[in-house]
Amino acid sequence: MPDRVFNVLFLCTGNTARSIIAESILRKDGAGRFNAFSAGSQPKGVVNPFALKVLADSNYPTEGLRSKSWQEFAAADAPVMDFVFTVCDNAAGEACPVWPGQPMTAHWGIDDPAAVEGGDIDKERAFVQAFRFMKNRISVFAALPIKRLDGVALGAKLREIGHSEGASHGRPDVA
Repeated sequence: MPDRVFNVLFLCTGNTARSIIAESILRKDGAGRFNAFSAGSQPKGVVNPFALKVLADSNYPTEGLRSKSWQEFAAADAPVMDFVFTVCDNAAGEACPVWPGQPMTAHWGIDDPAAVEGGDIDKERAFVQAFRFMKNRISVFAALPIKRLDGVALGAKLREIGHSEGASHGRPDVA
């Protein structure tokens, strides 16, 4: 009998950078174990070109990535999520929709690379750093023995991941 595939949703306000990066990383690194999705509370409708560049430069998939509303995943016909992670402090502080299936949640905030000012080199550097922080979190998450952990232990591990290197200083653990 094949192992169960878990659905994971990454949330951010605009769904242009951090949540998109997370979706792509888990899509590749968690293939066969996880289905990765991303969405935003107020999607901008376009993916940040630096996010796409950094993903492509790191050999991560960019095809099919789009900025979309979290309402798509609250609909009756949406995939039932097992995990929902906020990756920006604004989304963590917002009232989220009710997710079918009562997924486990955690806040994995990192600073917004799209907010960095300066030249293209400075902006790309910020996206590379965001990619690295997110990849580290997802690597730890993907290595968890999810089926062997009870809900309390798993929840603690998910929150712990959110406090790893690069954690933003916003509102942790309110996802």
